Amino acid sequence: MTNITVYLKCDRNVEVQSEDVFVSDVGELQCSDSVALAKLKALKIHHFGKNEPRRCVISTLKLVRLMEVTCPGITVQIIGEPDILVEWISVDRHKGWQQWLKAALVCLVSFFGTAFTIMAYHNDVGINDVFTEVYRMVMNREPQGLNTLEVSYSLGLAAGIIVFFNHVGGRRLTKDPTPIEVAMRNYEEDVDKALIATAGREGKEEEA
Repeated sequence: MTNITVYLKCDRNVEVQSEDVFVSDVGELQCSDSVALAKLKALKIHHFGKNEPRRCVISTLKLVRLMEVTCPGITVQIIGEPDILVEWISVDRHKGWQQWLKAALVCLVSFFGTAFTIMAYHNDVGINDVFTEVYRMVMNREPQGLNTLEVSYSLGLAAGIIVFFNHVGGRRLTKDPTPIEVAMRNYEEDVDKALIATAGREGKEEEA
């Protein structure tokens, strides 16, 4: 088997549901030889033991070496990430009452945390004094209880939050990703890079 070029495109972060990890789990392969392609996709590259960590970093150099041993004479072109963070997850980790409880706690923390932040900000800038002064200037009298200015501000604040976060319930206002999604993606990338760098410094990256 000679003069065959295999293109390997791997992702930086991969989740698997089996203790055995294959090449097809961590990336995409493209090859003109269908027999070699099937053989390479079924190549096992790692096994998670019961007492081992459920996360490991695999270098694409290990994949290249195993692929060249399996199919001698091939040329492997890497067009994806040089290192792969593989995590073995439980199939039922997203099921059960524990997940509903976690979701409820996150919702409560987000709601009351956001409410406290808004109230603290309004207290710092003295929003009540501003409203009172604006009401005096416009109406030429003292405000009595809840007024139109406060209601309009509250509605405008809610509308601004909805527009900014690009979500109304489960629907998007536009096709663009929301600021939270962008922040989470950036956070995930930073965590992946940190884990890969740590594995490399500690010599835990699988290269052979």
